Amino acid sequence: MPREIPLTNGRLYINFDSNYSLRDIYFPCCGADNHSSGHRSRFGIWADGQFKWVDGQWNPLINYVEDTLISRVIAENSDLGIRITSTDAIDFAEDVYIKKIVITNLLDRPRQVRALFHEDLHVFNTSESDTAYYDPDEQAIIHYKKDRYFLFSGKRDDKTGFDEFTTGVKEFRGLEGTWRDAEDGALSGNTIAQGSVDSVISFWTELPPSGERTVYYWIAAGNDHDDVSRLERLMEEAGPEYFLSRTDHFWRAWIGKDKDRINALPSRTRDIYKKSLFIIRTNIDQGGAVLAALDFDTLNWAEDTYGYMWPRDSAYTSYALDKAGFSSLSRKFFEFCLLITSRGKERNGYFFPKYMSDGSVGSNWHPWIFNGEKQLPIQEDGTGLILWSLWNHYETTREVEFISKMFDPLIRRCADFLASYIDPVTGLPRPSYDLWEERLGIFTYTCSAVYAGLVAASRFCLLFRENEKAREYTRAALGIKKAMEERLYDPGEKRFIKGLYPRTDGGFDRDLTVDASVCAAFYFGLYGPDDARITGTMQAIIERLWAGDPGGIARYEGDNYYRSNTSVTGNPWVICTLWIAQWKIARAETKADLDEALEVLEMICGCANPSGILPEQMDPCSHAPLSAAPLTWSHATLV
Repeated sequence: MPREIPLTNGRLYINFDSNYSLRDIYFPCCGADNHSSGHRSRFGIWADGQFKWVDGQWNPLINYVEDTLISRVIAENSDLGIRITSTDAIDFAEDVYIKKIVITNLLDRPRQVRALFHEDLHVFNTSESDTAYYDPDEQAIIHYKKDRYFLFSGKRDDKTGFDEFTTGVKEFRGLEGTWRDAEDGALSGNTIAQGSVDSVISFWTELPPSGERTVYYWIAAGNDHDDVSRLERLMEEAGPEYFLSRTDHFWRAWIGKDKDRINALPSRTRDIYKKSLFIIRTNIDQGGAVLAALDFDTLNWAEDTYGYMWPRDSAYTSYALDKAGFSSLSRKFFEFCLLITSRGKERNGYFFPKYMSDGSVGSNWHPWIFNGEKQLPIQEDGTGLILWSLWNHYETTREVEFISKMFDPLIRRCADFLASYIDPVTGLPRPSYDLWEERLGIFTYTCSAVYAGLVAASRFCLLFRENEKAREYTRAALGIKKAMEERLYDPGEKRFIKGLYPRTDGGFDRDLTVDASVCAAFYFGLYGPDDARITGTMQAIIERLWAGDPGGIARYEGDNYYRSNTSVTGNPWVICTLWIAQWKIARAETKADLDEALEVLEMICGCANPSGILPEQMDPCSHAPLSAAPLTWSHATLV
């Protein structure tokens, strides 16, 4: 199920699904450990002997407060005669999540209402050996395992603390959990449970006729009991409104730096643009790693998630952030890359396909051997794109001292690898895996990205008067371009082809599949947008990859990933569709030309849900989200 409300301060990360259930809790690194493991933590309302969880029969309207990373959710249940207006935020400085719920009585008589909050944690991604207990000193529920502590408390009617609580066992011998205990509105008060556990806390309040009351709920995260105890004291002393207010001001100041650049956009597009920047920010760890997606439901695909740093996705994201004026975030990412290239096989100048948020190598399905010979299990475009994006960062910031720290251990090391990793037969980069991570070969997209990386490295060398190295990298880049013209451009088709696949006899098979990624020959500057080779390529992409109605561009002909409708060539992808908009922008000569690109942008913005979430791909007929959502690369491409 797509995630609808990601929230973070770079350490604590929380995600809600479209039913307004809390699904993901990462701490203290985004993407490293999901302490709910995708399981649902609910909250519900009891009134007049009836109880309803908000994730059923409430149809919540989910959005963000304008220009902030604070949610605004409205939900109503006619059976209960209750409306709730809820806001969610994570404090920008302290590791505290706060929910504020205004409960409105839709009936003209006084009533007692109880708000119940269920906590279903799987600390360190597992339910084994957890403990949940009532802490009498803090008057709070605490869940912990090893050095991860989570405290649950709140207040209502100017009184800190809850009225009832319970802890218990879940997912063991048929036990569903304490959330079942909550459905009669009363909690048993069990003070401690161990193993696979959960908990519920309850706040009681008296609603006047047609009136309202406010309930606050918070989660404090820390590495030990003292951490969460300190945060609980802060909440009691300063009050939740203090933290909500300062977080509101923080995010308004954060997004405000870019407001003058986007006033010409239509209001919906402007709204999704700003929300995209916020959503990108939620997927950046405090250490600089840019995570592809933290939608834990993708675990159902091959028992792995999108919660990694892909060099490719991250390079595009850093490029977008620099263009939008958020270079401090890009800088942290490049410092993260420098950390990676200082250890292990990365000292040889190449990046592996993906990394954990602490810089360790992520899971990989590319083998180290092909046709009986050693083969690097890499996607070489990622290495080239780091250099390409870093040059853009320098052009944006002109921070020479920062670049000087990068020059030898990252720029030259990676460029030396790219310049040496050339196939002597083809003159093109040696076979590596394509950007879709499916095939080993020599691809137009990868060659274009390597070209861009080498050109960037040459420019860095000229900056530091390393003229001979600059010439070496330039020669390598121009050699790749020349070989692409000879081997990857098809004059009969009047377009660039997808790539070449190595055979066991040393030859190559040509892949004529129309693939949206071949637009990289324009995108990375090998050819201008009006070059005949590019116009022929882009025309083939538009004509043969348009998927469905209302449509969009598929990855390539016959793409089966998450495909359910065989009448179209594949599902439309956000990034592929927006590549068309970028080409239209690049070749525009009049405002009318730009309007053609704006139509594409507005179509994609129309695929976003109210909170601004864009997925990896969409259903070709309904544009319903498919696969990971939100996907950082999708939002970065829109930006």
